[in-house]
Amino acid sequence: MGTTIFLLMTLCLGIVSVSCEELLDRHKRNWIIESFKIEEGANRYYPYVLGNIRLEKNIAVGYHLSGQGVDQEPVGKLSINSNNGEVSVNGELDYEMYHFLRLIFEAKDKSTDTVITRLAAEVEVLDINDNPPDFEKDEQMFNLKESASQADFLTAVTATDKDKKGTNNSTFDLKIVSVTPKPPDDLTFFLRQHDTSGSIGFKGCLDYEKSEKYTILVEAKDRGEVVQLSSTCTVIINIEDENNHLPVFTGQTGAGSVKERDSGVEVLRLQVSDQDSKGSNAWMAKYTIQGDKDQNFKITTDPNTNEGVLSVEKPLDYEDGSLRNLSISVENEALFFSCKVKSRTDNDIWKVETMKGTPAQLSTYKVSIKVEDVNDPPVFTPVIKDVMVEENIAVGLYLETMTAKDMDWGNINTFVYVKKNDSAGWVAVDTKSGKVTTAKILDRESPHVKNNVYQVTVLAVDDGKPPMTGTGTLNIHIKDQNDNIPQLNTSTMDMCLSEKPSMANITAFDLDGDPYSGPFTFQLQGDNVKGKWRIDPKYGYTVNLVKENTVYAGHHELLLEVLDQQGRGAIHNLSITVCDCSGMTNCRMRRASGAKIGASAVLIFMTTFLLLLGILLLAFLMTCKRELKLIPTDQIGEEHLIKSNIEIPGTDCKVPTQFQMDSPVETKATFQPIKTMSTLQKSASMRASACSGYVQNNGQFQRGTTLRKSAPTKLHSNGFAKGSMSRSMTRKTRNSSWREEQDLKNTNQLMALISQGMNRMQVPGEELGDYAPHPYVEEGDLETDHQLDAISIPETHFTQDTLLYLGPRFNNLASICNTQALNTS
Repeated sequence: MGTTIFLLMTLCLGIVSVSCEELLDRHKRNWIIESFKIEEGANRYYPYVLGNIRLEKNIAVGYHLSGQGVDQEPVGKLSINSNNGEVSVNGELDYEMYHFLRLIFEAKDKSTDTVITRLAAEVEVLDINDNPPDFEKDEQMFNLKESASQADFLTAVTATDKDKKGTNNSTFDLKIVSVTPKPPDDLTFFLRQHDTSGSIGFKGCLDYEKSEKYTILVEAKDRGEVVQLSSTCTVIINIEDENNHLPVFTGQTGAGSVKERDSGVEVLRLQVSDQDSKGSNAWMAKYTIQGDKDQNFKITTDPNTNEGVLSVEKPLDYEDGSLRNLSISVENEALFFSCKVKSRTDNDIWKVETMKGTPAQLSTYKVSIKVEDVNDPPVFTPVIKDVMVEENIAVGLYLETMTAKDMDWGNINTFVYVKKNDSAGWVAVDTKSGKVTTAKILDRESPHVKNNVYQVTVLAVDDGKPPMTGTGTLNIHIKDQNDNIPQLNTSTMDMCLSEKPSMANITAFDLDGDPYSGPFTFQLQGDNVKGKWRIDPKYGYTVNLVKENTVYAGHHELLLEVLDQQGRGAIHNLSITVCDCSGMTNCRMRRASGAKIGASAVLIFMTTFLLLLGILLLAFLMTCKRELKLIPTDQIGEEHLIKSNIEIPGTDCKVPTQFQMDSPVETKATFQPIKTMSTLQKSASMRASACSGYVQNNGQFQRGTTLRKSAPTKLHSNGFAKGSMSRSMTRKTRNSSWREEQDLKNTNQLMALISQGMNRMQVPGEELGDYAPHPYVEEGDLETDHQLDAISIPETHFTQDTLLYLGPRFNNLASICNTQALNTS
């Protein structure tokens, strides 16, 4: 019915010149078509005639064919005779590829070659049994433990058939064809089919020792009516060995004896046999010792031979028995199992008896170990002793007796006691009795004492063969005494100047323990600390040293008394440096920089002082008269300098009041004393006074006498000149004297200001930088500071007698002064 509707619909669509109803009517009347069916893969010659198609009216027409099998895939399988409408099959068709072939038949008028009518039709391809069942895998392989239960699922096989579904050609059956090797009587394999797949299982018990592998051949065969096709697959089952055989003792090797006190030595070996696979956990033996209450022995397994190696782990004592009886059992590392078939059935799984775990009966072996007697070492009783004493006890005090005894039966050995460990050498040990006495004073605070315990080790050496030694320990617990005074962590510190009180930490410690140590009491000593320094709080381990704002910059020494809980203590010196810390991290940097600044300040002061003297000398030279004549340079035996440069206050230098300038006769001068000055001031002052008549008194310059023309005078032997000053002075000389007095006054004021500034830069009573040298470590290369270089002062070989023999050389000095005087007049 469906095919007819399809053909009629095709005719309606192909012929548009007539109505659909006419076409249907004409189709029923004109076309005569046989029912076409083609069997796939027909066993015949090609081509062959499939059937005819023709029109009912006898008119001259030509037949044409198109569609699947003609000009569409599969191309060329069908053809039609255009004259008589005979359809032929030209080749083999495959049902699995094409179940139907859709064709279109046309009839054309031969005279006009126009289509008279068109018809669509389907040709059915018939299936034949040409495909056998096909397995998903041709071969499968898996492992199966020997202890697997018969209820366990093994594996599945699956197949498919490409023939027409629902027919016998595509329906197949699965079955086991063969098992290689043939299983024993207590084992069989079976297959259960589920539609297109089947699961494989077994009944009975597996035994690795009987067969390590089974090869199962499975067949799938269809139910074809004409012919039946089949295929096979291979399933390989590898049996994994399990522990279904227990090891059994077969013998022993070895002497079976051991010396007492030996350990880690082999005594004997035990041999076993096992039918499981060698090297597997099912074959590897595991030994257990019974009857070893003190656990002196241990047994291990040799992995190569599976032997049990019995050895001594803890030394044996002959005095506890000369023979040791042991019982040794063996099993495997793998868990033991067993399987036994009880009954067989055809349809259901068999009834078997299985067991997993440690069997009730294991193979056991009894051994006897002989213990050989040897000389035992002395044993201290007890091994460790404790004694308690106070530190600082007298030398020779008895502490304890270390005693040892001989553990051998029937042997009488004598002992010698000696020290082994006495790190501080504080005790003595009597070699015969083992008495321990003090040899030195015990000190609990010694580094040899740990947690108030000083440990001594004593040896006892017997006279056996060979000599043996025992060891004992004496723990001396030392009780503390108050024999140490509190100490300071540091006694040197820096503090900064501030408008408010400032603080620094002071921490004390005591080597003694409680109650002979802290917390401590801190007290500052001396009256000079009132209003300047104080301690807050006064009790504790760490307190604060408080500096009031009345403390000046500089170095300060304080006395601090520190007392422990028992009132025992000591007075410590605190060295404190106070400085202005602005811009610096500590006073040490300030001190170092201060030393450099002080040296620079001194240099600047000396330069300023010399410059000032030069200015005064220049002012004097400008007041000298030009009319003064040079002192003659002729050789006069009576002309010489008097003895001078005597370092006595008031007589260091004398200035002549008169000089004979215009007569080559003897000249006498009257000198006035100059007060003692510094070396620098002396040399400058003498140079100036030689020309200008100024002298220094008590640190100030005073006016001397003025050089003028005078009558010739003679020098007496005492070095003083007779005569008096001229009573006439020129106005120019008075004015010059007034100016010089003003200059001198200004100079004194300047000197006073300089001195006042220097005093402010130092602490009263000491100079700046008057500190002890302090080493510092600086990173990098050190460079020498030119300000710290040593000052080299050349030695001057001068004696006063030299002045007696100047002779004419005195004229050079006089000429210099005279020339300067003339130039400044």
